[in-house]
Amino acid sequence: MTDDREPIDGSTDPEIGTEPQSDEVAELDPAVIERLAELDDDVAEARAVSLRAGLTDYDLDEEDLEILDASAEGIDGIYYLPALPVLAIVGRPNVGKSALVNRIIGRREAVVEDTPGVTRDRVSYKAEWLGRRFTVVDTGGWEPDAKGINASVAAQAEVAVDLADAVLFVVDITVGATATDEHVVRMLRASKRPVILVANKADDAIRDPQAAELWSLGLGEPWPVSAVHGRGVADLLDHVMTVLPEVSAVAKEEVGGPRRVAILGRPNVGKSSLLNKAAGEERVVVNELAGTTRDPVDEQIELAGKIWRFVDTAGIRRRVHLQQGADFYASLRTSAALEKAEVAVVLLDVSEPVSEQDVRIIDLVLESGRALVLAFNKWDLLDDDRRRYLEREIEQDLAHVSWAPRVNISARTGRHLEKLVPALEVALDSWDTRIPTGKFNALLAELTAEHPHPVRGGKQPRILFGTQASTRPPTFVLFTTGFLDPQYRRFITRRLREVYGFEGTPIVVNMRVREKRSR
Repeated sequence: MTDDREPIDGSTDPEIGTEPQSDEVAELDPAVIERLAELDDDVAEARAVSLRAGLTDYDLDEEDLEILDASAEGIDGIYYLPALPVLAIVGRPNVGKSALVNRIIGRREAVVEDTPGVTRDRVSYKAEWLGRRFTVVDTGGWEPDAKGINASVAAQAEVAVDLADAVLFVVDITVGATATDEHVVRMLRASKRPVILVANKADDAIRDPQAAELWSLGLGEPWPVSAVHGRGVADLLDHVMTVLPEVSAVAKEEVGGPRRVAILGRPNVGKSSLLNKAAGEERVVVNELAGTTRDPVDEQIELAGKIWRFVDTAGIRRRVHLQQGADFYASLRTSAALEKAEVAVVLLDVSEPVSEQDVRIIDLVLESGRALVLAFNKWDLLDDDRRRYLEREIEQDLAHVSWAPRVNISARTGRHLEKLVPALEVALDSWDTRIPTGKFNALLAELTAEHPHPVRGGKQPRILFGTQASTRPPTFVLFTTGFLDPQYRRFITRRLREVYGFEGTPIVVNMRVREKRSR
């Protein structure tokens, strides 16, 4: 996502010059859009090559060069890196999971928030060891309720294991294996994923013999480490590299075949009704029976003459005995579905006010980078009074996704269900859209002429060069001489939408701040 840090000099000087506010800047001059449309592709590319050449005066790292090499290849220059292997870190609270994540990724991050009601259950970080890059997934979102902790830890581990190539299971060596640990181990033993047992808080060699007691868990040799002091972590990572595949077996994208759709929404909003009506038959989509944790397969459905794959949105079921468990398990279901989907249909019940939970689900879609369609269900029950309130709620609570296609449907009767397909196609087309480097830099030149970035601390950050680094979602990289304000990046994002549409997809704008090479 965009970087919200302050300017590098930490300046809090009053702003100088005009500053584009996202809700105050007028629409782009049609003449600018016309000039960009008429700009010759060869001329635009030639200008981009010239700007690219100017970057040789700046300190660039290897990743910068990879991005720039791709941009030099023109409209077909988008490249997809092999899916990085995924290493999940699982463990109950207070075993040092957070410290181990920080040690592996090489920096301090707010990794886990051990409070009830946390809905963001898993956080991903990029890491590197022995020249190999991989993804570390930290499992958070614990439900520290005495009655339900075993179930919630196991649920968290189940999702992590399902979406990882290998698992680090962290146990506190000073405490030993607890009943909660054993609860998770039963699931880990049955999984087909390699599991590495980590005995954390072995701060000195005196504690190492205690690790031998953990052989009883049946997960193989325990690796004694001290995440806080770094002791044993290098040996552990050496071993992890022998287990992780070069390319992820679970994270790699499917190519071809039906597009993958997740139907999301809070409980009782009509998800199962929508899927049943789309399928043309009754299918059990959500099952709350004790002991069932997953629907067996995704559903292939023909809608408006096209085949779509509706991914499993049931995931982990809510355990009714868990206090405050509904949001926790709804979050797990949402995240698990988004991992497998390309586009999310978020269902909202128009007969009730837009809720905080609705907004949280939409925000999870944005964080995941998936395309988005908003489906307003039970439209046939809407009266004039409720319609007026609904428009106000959409304007206030959903303004940040005003770019998402809206479809008014009735899942119960099937009314306007066919309108979902054009909305899905528009969102997916936008998600796949690639802007040529020359055209993007021409747009940046127009925008900086229209609204120069404000001066900060006596300096005015400049955009040296821009390129689209990837699609799915469209991700743009700006090489700059200083940090751009978040609202200035929002201004660029808004102009991108005005010129190129991008209806139904989030847009990511990243910065790479570079200094001139010393002579």
